[in-house]
Amino acid sequence: MKTSISIIIPAKNEKTNIIVVLRKIAQYVKNDFECLIVVDDLFDETINAVNSFLETDKRFKIIVNDLGHSPAYAIRAGIAHANSEILIITMADGSDDPALIDKLAELIERGVSVACASRYVSGGQQVGAKGMKSILSRLAGLLLFWFARVGTRDATNSFKAYSKQFIEKVSIESKFGFELGIELIAKARRNRVLVAELPTIWIERSEGSSNFKLIKWLPKYLYWFIFAFIGKPVKNNMKRK
Repeated sequence: MKTSISIIIPAKNEKTNIIVVLRKIAQYVKNDFECLIVVDDLFDETINAVNSFLETDKRFKIIVNDLGHSPAYAIRAGIAHANSEILIITMADGSDDPALIDKLAELIERGVSVACASRYVSGGQQVGAKGMKSILSRLAGLLLFWFARVGTRDATNSFKAYSKQFIEKVSIESKFGFELGIELIAKARRNRVLVAELPTIWIERSEGSSNFKLIKWLPKYLYWFIFAFIGKPVKNNMKRK
């Protein structure tokens, strides 16, 4: 019996890259799945780009984020609409490898709460990344792995699979950028649940501009970085924040 998974893609004006990403998901993912493309409003350029694709493959759906305009809220809106117990977060810019989705889902099915695609483990690679963003990501990942024992060398990568049960237990507090990924890794560490990682080759987007805002979101990343070391376990927190 195939595993059922929900793939969630936050997308903001990704008309250039999104179709290639959807085609690769359709090609590589062999499990039963739904793919939720989450936009902030009905005027997003992503919608027109994917309309014809959605008409031919009903596994792909547009979700309009009604929580607030940010990547974190878009992901949270996707999770709220997801129908599967295994959740995969991946990006709309083509940087992630869809061929890894089934393997990440298999780890969740085997009992892991968080399965991470890691650029910094043996066999992984980060291609085309430049500047302070790449340096800080690698440094934070290694510090968290060796000293906080979070179970992955790449806590900041958004490309992860989650048990829906785990997310419902700890809830999500992130409201702004992609710090949501490190938040859930930190909460997994504090709650002593299983975390695993698989190597991935991440490739910098070749077209369009990134929506990543390093300076604006850095304090949020720092908060969850510290939480991984000293935060208290989260128990049965079912409140939606």
